[in-house]
Amino acid sequence: MSPIAQRRWLRAAALWPALMLGVGGCHHKSASVAYQPPPPLVQTPLADNSDANVRPVRPLGNSRNTPSPATATTPGNLQIEPQGKPISSEVGLASWYGPPYHNRKGADGTVYDQNAMTAAHRELPMGSVVRVTNLTNKQFVFVRITDRGPFIDGRIIDLSLAAAKAVDIYRPGTAKVRVEAYAPPERPGIDPGGKWCVQIGAFLDAADALQLKNDLIRRYQSAKVIEFAGPTGHWVRIDPKYDDKAAASQVADSIHIPDPGAQPYLVRLN
Repeated sequence: MSPIAQRRWLRAAALWPALMLGVGGCHHKSASVAYQPPPPLVQTPLADNSDANVRPVRPLGNSRNTPSPATATTPGNLQIEPQGKPISSEVGLASWYGPPYHNRKGADGTVYDQNAMTAAHRELPMGSVVRVTNLTNKQFVFVRITDRGPFIDGRIIDLSLAAAKAVDIYRPGTAKVRVEAYAPPERPGIDPGGKWCVQIGAFLDAADALQLKNDLIRRYQSAKVIEFAGPTGHWVRIDPKYDDKAAASQVADSIHIPDPGAQPYLVRLN
């Protein structure tokens, strides 16, 4: 072999391991995808309204579809537009609910959508529009009552997940709020005084709920007493023979449960 050919052969031999390493590295290289973090839960204030102490916010979502401060999107693309002044006001703790209630039927017969501007209240008529103001940050949201609850002492309203995010209650879980209710829509055939019942629970053990149900059936023979399971436990409900609020209040006052977590609640059915 000539000296020139020998030098060419030596250079080729030296490059061969490097080429093999390069192929091996490409063969074992794993694909990577850029991480897309979720958008932060940030409320964007709107222009102030007539109430100088209240700062409305836009609900989270596409800004092009965000309603004005006086309205909020509800299932079916309906708009909440309260008329006149509030007819009642109360202050207490608000909480929120999502899974496992999402896509379950609510008390008004519609399917609960945690992404809609709705809420649960024990006593306000179904379909009522309320303004819920977070007293810590003065943010508020309008929601429609479509469900019953919350059934925890000290809490007065359960917001949907979307409504809780809009007034910054989602992360802390609860907040002190003011609930202002507007006149409910007229519904033909519905007694404006309401149809009322008493609900007791939740019991972790179904046997405890069944025992209470049997005791109440013997005690209130003219009433309808049922036991049912919910996402948080087992409940007992009494529908008095006379379903006005006064009669239901008498029944609730006569029931004494030693368990502080299973006290009777007065609940409006319509």
